[in-house]
Amino acid sequence: MRKSSLLFHRDFRQLWTGDSISQVGSAVTVLALPYLAIRSLHATPFQVALLTMFQYLAFLLLGLPAGAWVDRMRHRRVMITGDLGRAVLLGSIPLAYAFHALSLLQLYVVTFGTSVLTLFFDVAYQSLLPALVDGEQLVDGNAKLEATRNVAQVGGPGLGGVVINVLSAPAAIAIDAVSFVLSAVFLGRIRKVETRPVPRPDRNLRAEIAEGLRFVFGNRILRAIACTAAISNLCGTIGISLLMVLLADRLHLSAFLCGLVFCAAALGGIVGALVTERVVARLGEGPAIWICMIVSTVCWFGALPLYQADWRLALAITLHGLGWVTLIIFNITQVSFRQRVTPKPLLGRMNATIRFVVWGSMPIGALIGGVLGQTIGVRPAMWIGVSGELLAVLPVLFSPIRTMRELPATLEPDGSAAAVSV
Repeated sequence: MRKSSLLFHRDFRQLWTGDSISQVGSAVTVLALPYLAIRSLHATPFQVALLTMFQYLAFLLLGLPAGAWVDRMRHRRVMITGDLGRAVLLGSIPLAYAFHALSLLQLYVVTFGTSVLTLFFDVAYQSLLPALVDGEQLVDGNAKLEATRNVAQVGGPGLGGVVINVLSAPAAIAIDAVSFVLSAVFLGRIRKVETRPVPRPDRNLRAEIAEGLRFVFGNRILRAIACTAAISNLCGTIGISLLMVLLADRLHLSAFLCGLVFCAAALGGIVGALVTERVVARLGEGPAIWICMIVSTVCWFGALPLYQADWRLALAITLHGLGWVTLIIFNITQVSFRQRVTPKPLLGRMNATIRFVVWGSMPIGALIGGVLGQTIGVRPAMWIGVSGELLAVLPVLFSPIRTMRELPATLEPDGSAAAVSV
């Protein structure tokens, strides 16, 4: 094994380990939180969808200024604060449950609070990685993080299902709280010393936000990627916000079987992360982006009618996992490209701008899903969501990405950077 491998990179290993541990806990909560709302608090489809809305609402409300704020701070310190804050918030749920004081309002407050902290953590996280590893190691670093994150998420829902069945949903959420504490410990072990960014004498929050917006939307390639991901997330969240309602309430599946659906997504993510470099080498960066988006949508379109409380569930789970294989290839390819071409002083604002557009669409999708699920029914609402995802590929198909085998190494405002065509 080459000494240059990231396996020998101490600081990267700390980031890698801490992130993977917290992802196990988060995967547990993805199952436990809506399960708790449905089974213990008797939440309606609309109320369950609101949980998903609050999970991503911070990206819509604070996404743009977060990037400018993070660019002014030490990234590792932001991440450690985010981990410890999420541990406290999530720890309040099993505590309230033990004293018979838990309510949907508290679930909403905790979910929104963790959303805010996750926003800052993620912006800092994607800005810290390029500072820890060399530019040519970014794809490898992102692939390793994505693979182990999905390995953790494979065990997470299964662990969540077991803990819920044996103990309770609040106990599963307590595991997540502990995982964030452990993540903070590993981040604290990173040796690379970050210097506090030197404040510009003329800095202005509005001007800094505008600079990030111009960088992303002033380039045809970044603009197309952002729009494709935003449409996919908007429509996908309509279905995701109602998935647990369909599985646990309408089909009356056990926590273990519900967990298998999320395990399939994580297994698909592992496979996608492991094959990304080979797929990109075979197809090229541009084709990998738009082909994978099409394939993932087709898989989910085929899975929806197969979610039934019989043998068809196995087919639905398989297609669900295959959709995630290709979606992860899309994600790793476009994230690595964005990190590669963005100047370091702009990384936080670029990431925040993308998150604002891409993740900011998710609370809107969850709200739409909740309204549709309450009025026309859960499965018809999910059909509307998956049908809308078919439109997500259009921005990248009508951009230079469609014919680019290699995406450019640098960006020009008009998107005219040279690239090798297919």
